[in-house]
Amino acid sequence: MMPHFDVPWILWLLPLAPLLAWVGAWRRRRAAVRFSSRQLTAPVRATWRSRFMPLIPLLRAAALASLIIALARPQRGIGEIRTSAEGVALMFVVDRSWSMNERLDPNEPTTRIDVVKRLSTEFITGNDRGLKGRLDDLIGLVAFGKYAETVCPLVRIHETLTKLIDTIQLAHPQSFDAGTAIGEGLALAAARLKDAEAELARRNQDEADPDFTIKSKIIVLLTDGDENTTTIAATQAAQLCADWGIRIYAVGIGGGTVRTVQTPFGDRQITVVGGFNEQLLNRIAEMTGGLYRSASNRQGLDDIYREIDRLEKTEIHSKEYTSYEELFLPWALAAAGLLLAELVLGSTWLRRTP
Repeated sequence: MMPHFDVPWILWLLPLAPLLAWVGAWRRRRAAVRFSSRQLTAPVRATWRSRFMPLIPLLRAAALASLIIALARPQRGIGEIRTSAEGVALMFVVDRSWSMNERLDPNEPTTRIDVVKRLSTEFITGNDRGLKGRLDDLIGLVAFGKYAETVCPLVRIHETLTKLIDTIQLAHPQSFDAGTAIGEGLALAAARLKDAEAELARRNQDEADPDFTIKSKIIVLLTDGDENTTTIAATQAAQLCADWGIRIYAVGIGGGTVRTVQTPFGDRQITVVGGFNEQLLNRIAEMTGGLYRSASNRQGLDDIYREIDRLEKTEIHSKEYTSYEELFLPWALAAAGLLLAELVLGSTWLRRTP
């Protein structure tokens, strides 16, 4: 922005500066010694000192002009746009039981966990199928088998989160973590979301992020199984979410397990009935004001993510601010320097003899 003056009316005093210079020069001429004829002073040549004598009133006038400009407070406007966001704090809760290693679609070789990893990453970063990405939201990740663990806490910079999604390892059926503890995963994610504001405030002390406020808190639960081991039931965890204002979007992955069996006519692929508990998922979603959906193929999960993306909008607000840089100091220093120069020269080399 162009420089401007905060107190512009003071500039009306600027004509005093040339007036002061004229008065000073007039007084010096009146104080001159008078001779009856110029011929008496003709042999006397002008010296450098006499030539520079008019400099004294000029220095005084320049100092006054600089002081007046400094008092008018010249400023330079610096325009900036500040962005604030009202967004979502979201925790993915991903089932890592061994059944997630089955194919989601009998016609596709991709496993359920691979589809979940890929589309969850696209939900965060965006894709060319209608997902714009959730770049301004707080997002974290919990994975569960028999036990739940925080893979990534709530973060606004998602580069590390998308890498950690890829590291989810399934619990082998013979391992100590074999099982499906939906309630454990929901409870851990709910605890993370409950303290999201405090965590965000702590981080903002060290980060220069745009202002961010949490508009809604949600859990996206992705599971292909029924709860079979837990210390806290899924319905109890859902009640905690309801009490804390957290919505659950429950997604059932697949509808059964595709297996290859031997028959007298050769190997055949059959679907073993089982999979997720639709009634349970629907109930915990309803308890929290969320939604239940099922995905039997990649396109189905992609559609669900686009639906969640539409329902949970992040609002970005931009406001233009102008801050001002004060420019009076150089003018004040110039005034002081000119006055000092006038004082030194007027008392030494350009001193006027009485």
